Amino acid sequence: MVEAFKNYAEYYDLIYKDKNYERECDFVEEIFKKYSQKSIKELLDAGCGTGGHAFPLAERGYEIVAFDQSKLMVTRAREKARERKTNVEFHVADLRDLSLNKKFDACISLFAVMGYLTKNSDIQKALRNIKGHLQKDALFVFDVWNGLAVLRILPSVRVKIMRDKNRKVIRTAEPELDSFNHLCKVHYRIISLQDEVVVGEVEEIHLMRFYFPQEIKYYLESANFEVLTICPFLNLNGKVDEEVWNMAIVARAG
Repeated sequence: MVEAFKNYAEYYDLIYKDKNYERECDFVEEIFKKYSQKSIKELLDAGCGTGGHAFPLAERGYEIVAFDQSKLMVTRAREKARERKTNVEFHVADLRDLSLNKKFDACISLFAVMGYLTKNSDIQKALRNIKGHLQKDALFVFDVWNGLAVLRILPSVRVKIMRDKNRKVIRTAEPELDSFNHLCKVHYRIISLQDEVVVGEVEEIHLMRFYFPQEIKYYLESANFEVLTICPFLNLNGKVDEEVWNMAIVARAG
């Protein structure tokens, strides 16, 4: 698992400022209400980024411990926590070897975090580790790219332009598909302009794993999770097919 979001992290919040984190947190709570057998208070946020989900959920009353592999992302999350005067606890850690000596009522891992686990052995390690941080019957909620859609729709070049006052950021994402290994290498290029003058440029490669429904079900069941549902992300009652790019998985720890 190669660390992503190195220099990219500097632009992360601006690039995703239009992301509806509140709606995604609504979806998480909808899942909790439907599938949890107990009240959820202590929540683990795996791959938290700069705290996009952690802060809204903390404001809703959950006790949040969050972690990310990127030091820069966690540094920014801690800065935001101080600004917001919130007690969300942030750590720099890896999905595969996190060790908090604590068990949680639920774990979320959103925005395709599990897709950064590209090797079968890494997926197995991460799931065992997450399972070790969960109470019995606790929920694990995450989303991944759906291989059925990836191979039918195919990844394409995407350009996103975001503005903030007199700053403009242009991000280009150019995919390189490796179907046999269930991988997509995404070449990111970010150009930052201040008053239309280039002031920064970043190039990074993110290697993403996509999953097929029965594949992820197998991995979860092997790690002693019960799969409760696999649905389109943000649509708990929908059906996953070749048109659904992001699928959400809800599993219960055994």
